[in-house]
Amino acid sequence: MLELRSGGILMHLTSLPSTRGIGGLGPEAYEFADFLEQTGQKVWQLLPLTPTALASHNDPYHSISAFAGNPLLISLEFMVEDGWLDPEDISPHPAFPSDSVDFRAVSAWKEPLLNKAYTAFIPEEEPDFQRFCIENYHWLEDYALFAALRQRTGGAPWAKWPAPLRDRDPEALIRARQDLGDEILRAKFLQWVFANQWESLRAYCRKRRITLFGDMPIYVDLESADLWANPRLWKLDEDFVPTVVAGVPPDYFSATGQLWESPIYDWEQHEKDGFAWWLNRINRNLELFDFLRIDHFRGLVAYWEVPAGEETAVNGEWVDAPARKFLNALYASRPSLPLIAEDLGVITPDVRETMRAYNLPGMKILAFAFGEDLPSNPYAPHNIEPFSVVYTGTHDNNPIQAWYDEEADAETRDRLSRYLGRSLTSDDLHWDLIRLALASPARLAVIPVQDLLGLGASARMNRPGNLMGNWHWRMKEGSLTPEICERLLDLTKLYGRE
Repeated sequence: MLELRSGGILMHLTSLPSTRGIGGLGPEAYEFADFLEQTGQKVWQLLPLTPTALASHNDPYHSISAFAGNPLLISLEFMVEDGWLDPEDISPHPAFPSDSVDFRAVSAWKEPLLNKAYTAFIPEEEPDFQRFCIENYHWLEDYALFAALRQRTGGAPWAKWPAPLRDRDPEALIRARQDLGDEILRAKFLQWVFANQWESLRAYCRKRRITLFGDMPIYVDLESADLWANPRLWKLDEDFVPTVVAGVPPDYFSATGQLWESPIYDWEQHEKDGFAWWLNRINRNLELFDFLRIDHFRGLVAYWEVPAGEETAVNGEWVDAPARKFLNALYASRPSLPLIAEDLGVITPDVRETMRAYNLPGMKILAFAFGEDLPSNPYAPHNIEPFSVVYTGTHDNNPIQAWYDEEADAETRDRLSRYLGRSLTSDDLHWDLIRLALASPARLAVIPVQDLLGLGASARMNRPGNLMGNWHWRMKEGSLTPEICERLLDLTKLYGRE
């Protein structure tokens, strides 16, 4: 990992152009892989691929499972090719927006088609399906039952389910599996289809020497199969309500911090189990991706704990986590770990020491480099360590064009201009930052596709601290023009990243 200089693009699957209202594992993903190969890119970075829901604003960092794949990403075109659907099932289709994902409309159209595909499924005729269920038993059984129970209860919180189901009484679970057999089988079927389509895409990328770079949220939602199946691994009271929740203190993004409301791990219980749940989770992700970013890595060393019921994250405190015991167990189970630490925000010396001890590369963001401390700023290109990943910005930032136009003050713009040694024009500013990223010493340079296209604030993927209006952006068909491809390839070659 990071042995050679390389470049990549950050592009989430949902943001790919498609006539089906949402990007996914269909032809659009293969076309994007072709673009990466043609422009000399070696890495495709994605956001989490776990299931999303309208109730959580389709945030990929909030899911009902830390292990499952998102059925909305399944390609209907390939379901037609595989015989699960007929061509007329998917055409004509609604007139979806071309530059955003209307998750409600997409779900309303796509889910009945996924249901129809399931009706054509005969599990006894699919030995590969049986093998998939056996190999993924440790998470698939609980996930499928949880998904079926959620559907049967109308999405009621699992802590409000009848006590035998809430408490996972063995006899109640047996009866539920009998009563919900069809719904459970449907959930498993969709996970199998997702896995097959994902593996096909991964094989296609592998042949083109493109590695897939995944992203794993540190926390898991209360309303998830994981907490229902293992509630003792989190800090919950006797009614399965979190006693404390996760977040971050006031920072660059928010004066009151960020209150994520995610339950916090009971690390003592994880340690007693030999960190088995965590090891399974990491291994699952590394089955899907060639290397993996751990989001909010600092939370594995010390985390910001906020009493449940607080309206902001201000009244929290730092609490130590057993990072080294966990990482020792992880490396003992899997000596080669292609991990990258998301080390943005408030990073203390103990986090840096842990990263160094386990040889974990971190992230460098050029949008944070040009403040008053430019000469010594660790994100400034001349200070970037080779063993790191450099970005123009991340999915949590304004695209670099919007950052320059709307956020950078006159002094910051002047420093950037002097750093580049010339006057800047707003229209071409994104290419200046792309050049700095590719020219930097960092072994891997990743460019969000919005920055490659020079887009503004309307293309922002996420606004931390705001629940509404995120995750919708989608690239329009034909945006990756021959001119962009030629320019990116030229810079990639020029700075030795091909």
